[in-house]
Amino acid sequence: MSVYCVVQFTVTDPSWLASYGENVTKMVEAQGGKYLARTSEIEAIEGSAADGSLVVLLEWNSKDDAVAFYESEEYAPFKEARIAGSDGNFLLITGKDDLGLATN
Repeated sequence: MSVYCVVQFTVTDPSWLASYGENVTKMVEAQGGKYLARTSEIEAIEGSAADGSLVVLLEWNSKDDAVAFYESEEYAPFKEARIAGSDGNFLLITGKDDLGLATN
């Protein structure tokens, strides 16, 4: 079952961004993740988006794959840099309909 990773954050120190983007993109793709969106073009149609927010949407084949990437030694220094240089959330969302009503 697919799992989606939603990361929404506000950069507080941009020094980590270039290295993170260059290196982590390759790591994600090598471990089976797929970028669906990576953008600051966020429009709130309900509630509000934090100023300066960035959103990343990733698709993984399974929760195990997503967690293995997140907890990997290879990703660890980049995760630490992201956490130190931003404020935000890193969420995993299971690709299912708990109500069982969706037709596609």
